[in-house]
Order: sequence, then C-alpha cells, then structure tokens
Amino acid sequence: MSTAEEISTLLVANFGTDPHTIRPEVSLRHLRLDSLALEELRLLIEDRLGVDLDDVQLSSRDTVGRLVDAVDHRVAA
Repeated sequence: MSTAEEISTLLVANFGTDPHTIRPEVSLRHLRLDSLALEELRLLIEDRLGVDLDDVQLSSRDTVGRLVDAVDHRVAA
C-alpha cells in the first residue's frame, strides 16, 4: 500500500473523512483537521509506518500532497 493510501485509510478510519475528498491538492483544513487532529494523525502515521515525524512541521494550510511527500521523505531516509 502506498503512503497516500495509508494516510487516506487513517483519515477515513480515525477522522471520518469522506474518501472522495482526499486528493493531493486539498488542504488539511478543508478536511477539518485542526492542530490537535494533525498531531493525532502524525502519531498514527508514525505508528503505522514506523517513521519519526517529530521534526516535520505541518499546519492545516498544508495539503494532503505535502503530507504524503513529507512522510515519503522520512520513509526513504
């Protein structure tokens, strides 16, 4: 499963996000993720993919694509 698919699965399962709204250009704010939800998502991604995202700075203004790129960069490191 790709990083994008993993993140989509987490968004749907844990935040009730409509899977049709999860696209690379969509902002995390549009998916109704505030700073607390972003922190929870970060922890879920770390657990599921076994990566350390402590130094990755994300805000609700970032896009799903930016999140996927940041995680992919950590997975490859």
